[in-house]
Amino acid sequence: MDRLRSKIRDIPDFPKPGIIFKDITPLVKDPATLRLTVHQLLHPFLGRDITAVAGMEARGFIFGSLVAWELGIPFIPLRKPGKLPYDVQSVSYDLEYGSAELEVHIDAVDSSDKVLLIDDLLATGGTAKASCELIEKLGAKVVACAFVVELDFLAGREKLEGYEVYSLLHY
Repeated sequence: MDRLRSKIRDIPDFPKPGIIFKDITPLVKDPATLRLTVHQLLHPFLGRDITAVAGMEARGFIFGSLVAWELGIPFIPLRKPGKLPYDVQSVSYDLEYGSAELEVHIDAVDSSDKVLLIDDLLATGGTAKASCELIEKLGAKVVACAFVVELDFLAGREKLEGYEVYSLLHY
């Protein structure tokens, strides 16, 4: 995990003063470290009955699609409003300063699906919780949530009570 940690750079005061942003772009720039990250993310789920991987816009697309590809199963993009061309299901959720919304095609998953949710970062847990709710609105089951980075001091895991949560790096 030291190799992964060495490829995550701290950006102070982004996006606002007092925040230290965990920048994953050095990690995704390095093909060997990206490959290692993807394999570490999917390893606990090998042999499990998972039928799809979902990822949140935008960085969840990077890791989620690669995990889905490695597992040979579909990738489900969870998008910001107005980005999907077909009929959608949506969920609204609160952020620290305002609200947000995610959408998914109504035929992305169904009641037979068992979904692994993937994102780059678990912070306060709002987006991850809303993503689980969105998948479940379509009748699918969320098997687990996996993250590259978890900011433990923000206690996002608490919002995901009842879900299996797996994170590669903890800060």
